[in-house]
Amino acid sequence: MDYDIEKIIKNIDFSMRMEDMPLSEEDKNRLRNCLNGKDDILKVLQETIKKHTVVEV
Repeated sequence: MDYDIEKIIKNIDFSMRMEDMPLSEEDKNRLRNCLNGKDDILKVLQETIKKHTVVEV
């Protein structure tokens, strides 16, 4: 299973690198935790969107 998870992460990283947006170690760890079931993917997704959303006041 760990091999499959690392393979998924490598594939995602490869795709992101093609767009000049490589994954950080934090990104890879976040993916590992979601794929292992340690973190809820929807919660992580919401936190990521909130983190990168610019709110104008």
